[in-house]
Amino acid sequence: MSKQAKERRLKAVEAMAKVRTLRTSPRKLNLVAQSIRGLKVQRALNELEFSHKRIAKDVRKALYSAISNAENNHNLDIDNLVVSEAFVGKNLVMKRFSARARGRASRIEKPFSEITIVVRELGEAA
Repeated sequence: MSKQAKERRLKAVEAMAKVRTLRTSPRKLNLVAQSIRGLKVQRALNELEFSHKRIAKDVRKALYSAISNAENNHNLDIDNLVVSEAFVGKNLVMKRFSARARGRASRIEKPFSEITIVVRELGEAA
């Protein structure tokens, strides 16, 4: 006997992509995620292409992945896709130290974060 398949977390007109280890703080990544939330996919790609933020390149790759998942896995029309959700989460924090004066040390934290992008197909009525 095999295990029962889990129900799909997303609706039938949605597709998702998740990137788990991005070397930036969640606060900085959220600024980029805010800029694409609710936009049509082509507009969001243009926004990320011309963004001055370093992490925008990785977010753009994640968005391309979500678009590909929608097209190949769920047979959605890529011309009608909208970024319905783009949310950011914390991941691990590398801890390093920096030598200071008089034999002391201070802590350097190098945070990682993750981003989840969900695209949804709009119907013809919208």
